[in-house]
Amino acid sequence: MNKDLSLYVHIPFCVRKCLYCDFLSFSANEDVMKAYFEALSQEIIRSAEDYSDSMVKTVFFGGGTPSFPNENYICGILSDIRDNYNLAGDAEISIELNPGTASFDKMKRYKEAGFNRLSMGVQSFNDDELKRIGRIHDCATAQKTYEDARNAGFTNINLDIMSALPGQSLKSYLSTVKKAVSLEPEHISAYSLIVEEGTPFYDMDLDLPGEEEDREMYHKTAEILQDFGYHRYEISNYARDGFECEHNKVYWKRGNYLGLGLGAASMVDDVRWTNKRNTDDYISCFLAKGSYAGVRENVEKLTLEDRMEEFMFLGLRLTTGVDLVEFETLFGKKIEEVYSEVICKYAEWGLLRRFVEEKTGHEHLCLTTKGLDVSNTVMADFIIQ
Repeated sequence: MNKDLSLYVHIPFCVRKCLYCDFLSFSANEDVMKAYFEALSQEIIRSAEDYSDSMVKTVFFGGGTPSFPNENYICGILSDIRDNYNLAGDAEISIELNPGTASFDKMKRYKEAGFNRLSMGVQSFNDDELKRIGRIHDCATAQKTYEDARNAGFTNINLDIMSALPGQSLKSYLSTVKKAVSLEPEHISAYSLIVEEGTPFYDMDLDLPGEEEDREMYHKTAEILQDFGYHRYEISNYARDGFECEHNKVYWKRGNYLGLGLGAASMVDDVRWTNKRNTDDYISCFLAKGSYAGVRENVEKLTLEDRMEEFMFLGLRLTTGVDLVEFETLFGKKIEEVYSEVICKYAEWGLLRRFVEEKTGHEHLCLTTKGLDVSNTVMADFIIQ
């Protein structure tokens, strides 16, 4: 084996679409789901030959709601991966699930099939807030699902929570944070709502928290989670020691990842592409035997400038920032040759800092706590004009 690979498996099906969601997801009948999983199985089988020299270190089933379809479909797809790819014995194998779609028996099947990490979309522990954003569950269901996951044997669980929701106050949000902490998950992802064009929320008159209250939610999240033993390792992600999400770190560190399924994105050896986004088109690619290459579109070979930009604006999402020795090794230039002006500017403003990592002895560049507050502005400046 000469390179590591991560697999993302897209399961686009949902009970219904949430009001804020802009992901590729939809409800579907049994016939559509059956045909989709048959096509997905074929994609796994046919694509595996191209990656026979790779070791799969992480697998992530995302959506949509992967816990919505029958568990036989999901466990069958993981079995296909195990049968056709070189799956590491200690691979992190995650599945997203939503309360209201995952019973104890279903999660027990996931565990037996080899899933070892759950990512649960709770979003809020306030019933009114959950209704306003279109979630199908209530707080009691969320807690019951979490308890069932523990009883099913899962020892690595992430909870997703959201701030800046319609009608949400600082008090109600902090109640969600404290409830999440009280359950003692290994990982918490805390996101602020972004109202995206094309979602139902975009055309609605929403009662959103003001900018100052939104910032207060953001800062209090970090304070509370740190007090309870969660270290912040990425802008929106917090973990107990040993439980950072290895799959997501592959994205932020520009590792090789292969997307399987409808609309899934891939980046392998600095070539980027996506799969077809139309369900019928995707399925038709696998009806006939032979090449599956027609499923791929928007294929792009990244330039040196593209790669440097991504290295910076993805790497700076991590609290450890970017490794300056690695930058020079990858791109044949010291970082100052490319980004001296922007680094000096933000260092003077107290938004960037350098430090030496003890483990490697390498110098790193990272956002300061103040810089994390305005991360989008800083990272946008690393795009080469």
